Amino acid sequence: RLKDLEVPKLGDSDVHVKMLAAPINPADINMIQGTYPVLSPLPAVGGNEGVGEVLEVGRRVTALKPGDWVIPANTGLGTWRTRGVFPEEMLLKVPSDIPVLCAATLSVNPCTAFRMLADFESLAPGDSVIQNAANSGVGQAVIQIARASGIKTINVVRDRPDLPKLVERLMALGADHVVTEEMLRKPEMKDIFKSTPRPRLALNCVGGKSTTEMLRHLQPKGTMVTYGGMAKQPVMVPVSAFIFRDVRLRGFWMTQWRKDHAQDQGSVAGMMDALCQLIRRGQLTAPACTEVPLQDYKAALEASMKPLVSSKQILLL
Repeated sequence: RLKDLEVPKLGDSDVHVKMLAAPINPADINMIQGTYPVLSPLPAVGGNEGVGEVLEVGRRVTALKPGDWVIPANTGLGTWRTRGVFPEEMLLKVPSDIPVLCAATLSVNPCTAFRMLADFESLAPGDSVIQNAANSGVGQAVIQIARASGIKTINVVRDRPDLPKLVERLMALGADHVVTEEMLRKPEMKDIFKSTPRPRLALNCVGGKSTTEMLRHLQPKGTMVTYGGMAKQPVMVPVSAFIFRDVRLRGFWMTQWRKDHAQDQGSVAGMMDALCQLIRRGQLTAPACTEVPLQDYKAALEASMKPLVSSKQILLL
């Protein structure tokens, strides 16, 4: 429900924020359904991501001032609101010279893409990565970050009526190859590997059959990282892939990475800085977005749960 709440009194270490825009991500829906590993105490405000402008700061706040742009430092901030008062440590400052939709969608998907490309295999220009759900927010960020580093991407999407349009959009972002899940099983895949080396890294957001098929194309000793399970099916791996090709299976959750690096502000700042540089150079754009006024939140929530929709719903606050 949309409710009017009193804005709490500003404490010495608090920051009064006017929210500007906040997306609806799958994890936000899972939190509302009660199926996410991190749940806010009820009653709660939805939304884990977004960007706001600082209106006022408490007298002990040193790192932020009115006019600064901020994004959540952690999960569970509750960004689907027009105003909020938050402790300073729950916010990260971001530059206000980047597009508002880029800032609103910065803390989850681009960070996930950045870390998965950096932390599991040491990839060099000319190497390749294979990923499913390539049209997702993370998928679009992977394509662009990889492209900026000279890494080739093989992108798997589900077949759909407007497939040529989607392929064109992903190629325009910098995808090297776009294939459907069905194509993964076909001999034509060999043609791709004439010009592109077999991937050392696979990124899995789907699970089920898609994953097993993708794994077949991984180099021996390659790594598959699972960060989502859109098909709600387990990851199935043939025994031969373990024994004869020694593939590694890993998992990644951005929330856990943030917890693990809570004391290591250098690595957080370095990642944010690298992403903002890419945005400024036009090498990383916001995902395809549909902007929705907050009062139309019901329509936005419904649209965000429809299958085969490649546009992220963004609440304008």
